[in-house]
Amino acid sequence: MENRKCRGKEAAFLLLIVLLPFIVQPAAHAASKTIPISPDWEIALHPPEEPKQLVDSIRLLIVMSILTLAPSILTLLTSFTRIIVVFSLLRSALATQQTPPNQVLIGLALFLTFFIMSPVVNQIMNQAVNPYLDGAITQDEAIRTGTKPVKEFLLRQTREKDLALFVDISGEKMPKDRMDVSMTTLIPAFVISELKTAFTIGFLLYIPFIVIDMVVSGILMSMGMFMLPPAAISLPFKLLLFILVDGWHLIVKSLVEGFL
Repeated sequence: MENRKCRGKEAAFLLLIVLLPFIVQPAAHAASKTIPISPDWEIALHPPEEPKQLVDSIRLLIVMSILTLAPSILTLLTSFTRIIVVFSLLRSALATQQTPPNQVLIGLALFLTFFIMSPVVNQIMNQAVNPYLDGAITQDEAIRTGTKPVKEFLLRQTREKDLALFVDISGEKMPKDRMDVSMTTLIPAFVISELKTAFTIGFLLYIPFIVIDMVVSGILMSMGMFMLPPAAISLPFKLLLFILVDGWHLIVKSLVEGFL
């Protein structure tokens, strides 16, 4: 039986070898033929017939580029970092857990950022984007003119110490005119300056609430109420103090005026 099975396999293998050229040749012949998909279709690139078509294409490219870089631009080139860090520290100081929720804090920070950055955006649109789309200036002039308002905003909020740090690390010399500092050096200096300012504001916000916690803890200990959590008792007093001084008004006013 085993010999018959071996002979059967050998015969099948030999038959496959004999028939293989007859199977491959028609397939190769069929593949060599050109089958037109659609003789009426044509894919080609043509130059724009009118300048308006080129302007529309450039406008679409600019919009897509801005949308791609929007998260980085919003985080590193605007007032958003300082605002959202201050709001987070305020919520921690109040010890209100997730109140206000993250969606509310981020939404408020976004709209405050739009309000603060609107003069800079208007300058860029009026001095760089619109003249470039109208063909009044070249691309290099538009980039140079558009980055000027952004640099002015960043330099106003950047400390000299932080700027000098990144200039030294990059191996460059501090230019006589601060406007000549490269954006790759200016942006990280601006970010750490914003973080320092935000943490300073957060520290000042913590002080009155820590005092309330200490007073409440001392009273509870003097009364022998060791099992009662001080945070549960101090929270209403923190909220009362924050309401009486109109905390949201003061914080938002300080943040906005700090950039203007």
